[in-house]
Amino acid sequence: MEQRIGSSSQPLEGAGFDPAFIPGLTSPASGRTQDDEPEKEPEAADAEESAPEPEETAEAASPSEPEEDADGPVFEASDRRAKIVADHRGVRLSLDDQECEFRWDEIGAVETETARFGKRYTVTVHTPDRRWYPIEIEAPARSHFTEWDEQLDAVLDAYFEEDAE
Repeated sequence: MEQRIGSSSQPLEGAGFDPAFIPGLTSPASGRTQDDEPEKEPEAADAEESAPEPEETAEAASPSEPEEDADGPVFEASDRRAKIVADHRGVRLSLDDQECEFRWDEIGAVETETARFGKRYTVTVHTPDRRWYPIEIEAPARSHFTEWDEQLDAVLDAYFEEDAE
């Protein structure tokens, strides 16, 4: 009779193993280091070193692009940990050191919710592929809820098109 030593189960990936894992936004962390990579041919390594880095070209192209509707409505709310910005470029959510950005054509719906008790204001961005990304912001006072709703509605009315499909 044969006995196997060790576990027959596969290693876990995703949120059960890595709390920072968010499907679609981040790839699973791999244990691979630079030392594990195969060596490159000397000619290919020289070509990579002399090629301009993409960051330099992106920075050079950004200032020359005209900002369209840069003077339109903007919604911005933040607390000590979370921040949301909605403007002509789309919706940007950040929590601590994690950030995600959605262009207007990537958004299926934007939903707001307020806590019955307390001062938490929740904004949820829904994508067409049935994923949602909520963020909670703690308001200084409950009176900010109506102000934030009006500002976000103005941005959505200006930039979000429901009939984009």
